[in-house]
Amino acid sequence: MANKNNNDVTKDKLEKKVSPKKPKNKEQNNSSKDIILSIKNASYRYSDAEENDYALKDINFDFERGKMYAIRGRSGTGKTTLLSLISGLERCSEGQIIFDGKSLKDMNLDKYRNRDIGIVFQSYNLLPFMTASENIILSMDASGLKIKNKKAKAIELMEKVGLKETYANRKVLRLSGGEQQRVAIARSLSYNPKMIIADEPTGNLDKQTESEILDIFKKLAHEENKCVIIVTHSQNVCDMVDVIYDLKQVK
Repeated sequence: MANKNNNDVTKDKLEKKVSPKKPKNKEQNNSSKDIILSIKNASYRYSDAEENDYALKDINFDFERGKMYAIRGRSGTGKTTLLSLISGLERCSEGQIIFDGKSLKDMNLDKYRNRDIGIVFQSYNLLPFMTASENIILSMDASGLKIKNKKAKAIELMEKVGLKETYANRKVLRLSGGEQQRVAIARSLSYNPKMIIADEPTGNLDKQTESEILDIFKKLAHEENKCVIIVTHSQNVCDMVDVIYDLKQVK
């Protein structure tokens, strides 16, 4: 058999290098999962609702480490209710939610919220009479974890989300909306949770700041292997995530 000449070898190498990448798929890939959260046949009915009047019905979603998710839906589809279930603030009427192999029904939910998951709100939910670093340190205290030099850790987290050390001693009310949201994200990271849940985190922000905040979430998912779940109406958010889950109105 004749040997390939140098041109043929070079051509083979180039063809391997420039082989086209598969397009990004917004749908869940079931072939290889590293699931941190599973919602299994979850339904929720308010205690004063009629027997068949559900806010959520038969929800089945899986969430993996290292991915960024959007949960979207029109008003009244149960986005806030689902967030409350995932956060352990409400319990499923039917079905269950499993976090890291354990049902939330069998977990200490205070410890779950203070250590395992970080929550970021649209309205930031910071204490306005405290400084940026004090808000973050307060979250460390609530976790009960032993953290050396909490002030230095708070500053490190603030720098991680794009805030300079000079902001550490600034009262929250002196910060812009985007700066407050960065502090809120830093606070959610103060005990190194496995999962970040964000409720319309860019709803009060301009487009440029929204993009910057989304970049932070993206790095948390793709570079730090956290699961990031964002409840949103924003198409910009949906364009940035790996997987989109749509909630439909319960019939």
